[in-house]
Amino acid sequence: MRMAIFGAGAVGGYFGGRLIQAGQDVVFIARGDHLKAIRESGLSIESLAGDVVVHPELVTNDPADVGPVDAVLLGVKAWQVPDAATASRPLLRPQTPVVPLQNGVDASFQIAEALGPEHAVGGLCKLICSVTGPGHIRHAGADPYIAFGELDGTRSERMQQLHHAFAETVGITAEIPDNIQAEVWKKFILIASWSGIGSITRAPVGVFRNVPETRQMLMDAMREVWCVAAAHQIDLPESAVDATMEFIDKLPEAGTASMQRDIIEGRPSELHEQNGAVVRRGSAVGVPTPVHSFLYYSLLPQEMKARGEG
Repeated sequence: MRMAIFGAGAVGGYFGGRLIQAGQDVVFIARGDHLKAIRESGLSIESLAGDVVVHPELVTNDPADVGPVDAVLLGVKAWQVPDAATASRPLLRPQTPVVPLQNGVDASFQIAEALGPEHAVGGLCKLICSVTGPGHIRHAGADPYIAFGELDGTRSERMQQLHHAFAETVGITAEIPDNIQAEVWKKFILIASWSGIGSITRAPVGVFRNVPETRQMLMDAMREVWCVAAAHQIDLPESAVDATMEFIDKLPEAGTASMQRDIIEGRPSELHEQNGAVVRRGSAVGVPTPVHSFLYYSLLPQEMKARGEG
């Protein structure tokens, strides 16, 4: 199976690197110093599941250099999905799935709008990973997990082939859930709340989960996402919030979310696609989201500054 990793940063680089380690045919689409370093010295992965250096056969910033592939894993930031999806056209065969790995709940629909519904599937991942320098990524926490599936819940051959490609990887659990959209929203309960609370407190998860006031704020934020999901007819169990809190309690104390790191370092972040999306989607169905509204509007001036908008 020939695959392209569009956006070989922390997330794309980790999953693509493990696929290469397992002998899969994977090409990287990257940019800048990261691209140059991978070309010259390979991609170095420092991981709790074992370190490895991989050398992709092709690393490029131009999808036209690659040609059609059997699957695309989209590893860009959430706000970059529409442009990245459009740019991935040279990679597509008639039924090539484009698997989004972004935080948020909009990527699949953006892919469908840009490329057509035949290329849109659901996807998500869970891991704490960051780029520590050009050509180097570090997996610092959480067991790496990836899930993907057809939006209508069918177990298609292309999804099973992709799952098979992950079968021999080291340090990855891969699944095809029965309801990928519900799984995406389950993650959204986690990531939007963690990102927002982490960004506003400037504290790692081990700190704000142990302070009673911020722990309660975190729980309230997660309940808001659950209520918004229910209003959008997403089938989530009522236990989803408690289960997410149990997951958070097991994370490494120093763990931070990628949006949180971007905000702290003054970079553009996924604020609009995480806390902003909760507010927008809640407003659309008449569900109040006071915690996420506070987080979104409080962080918005810094986001505008990072984007050169104010």
